[in-house]
Amino acid sequence: MTYLEAIILGIIQGATEFLPVSSSGHLLLIPSLFNLSQPNLNAIAIAHLGTLVAVITYFYRDLWAIIAGVVSGIRQGKLLNSQEARLGWYIAVGSIPAVVVGLLFSDFLDSILARPSTAAILLIGTGIILVIGEQLVTGDKPISRMSWLDSIVIGLVQVFALLPGISRSGVTITAGLSRRLDRATAARYSFLLGVPVIAGAGLLAVLDLSQSPGASSLAPFLLTTFAVAAIVGYACIHFLMNWLQQRSLYLFAAYCFAFGFVYIIVTSIG
Repeated sequence: MTYLEAIILGIIQGATEFLPVSSSGHLLLIPSLFNLSQPNLNAIAIAHLGTLVAVITYFYRDLWAIIAGVVSGIRQGKLLNSQEARLGWYIAVGSIPAVVVGLLFSDFLDSILARPSTAAILLIGTGIILVIGEQLVTGDKPISRMSWLDSIVIGLVQVFALLPGISRSGVTITAGLSRRLDRATAARYSFLLGVPVIAGAGLLAVLDLSQSPGASSLAPFLLTTFAVAAIVGYACIHFLMNWLQQRSLYLFAAYCFAFGFVYIIVTSIG
């Protein structure tokens, strides 16, 4: 691994984890398209932790208020005694489907990761989902009016993001819009809902990293990947939150269509 590879991996993971264009799809398709070796699993683990730091840093006020609300509700014996406490339990419930499916079907999901062509098709599917999401921009429901059903629906939809090529932020934002959340609320809840999933994936990967021989020799490169992923991830969260205030999802849909079709055409030509 070189510093250039470490930087490129950090940029890809940091940008595509939060922009609705699928990080898993890019990590699979870019090496395949350019005849590169697949990214080192240790480096991917560290890149995930970088994006975790990015989302925690950006939403630290929200997350602190949520944690404080949940703890206060437990102490008082009233779990839903505040908006922050409700949001915390909504995130917990919404995270369960992805965790359960990820654990039960890990072998099947790993087999899909070996098929870049499938990821390209699913990336085109992400583009279709984003177009549908843009057509659903009619809601005005703030986060204070979210319900248990909203959290369950969005959580179930998040399961599809376990497939490479399906964007987690894209499908959860679209699901939020389908539940009539306003654009800003759908995006904010999508990022908050991603914290447990990103944390779980990152921590599991780090456990594997700790048992990997020779990992210490990669430390400078892994730290570079971590830092780049955190910085780029933070910037992309800020960009998308502001973008959705006034602009549509069509740009990201067009990108997914273009990248997916280009991959299929290029690989078909050989």
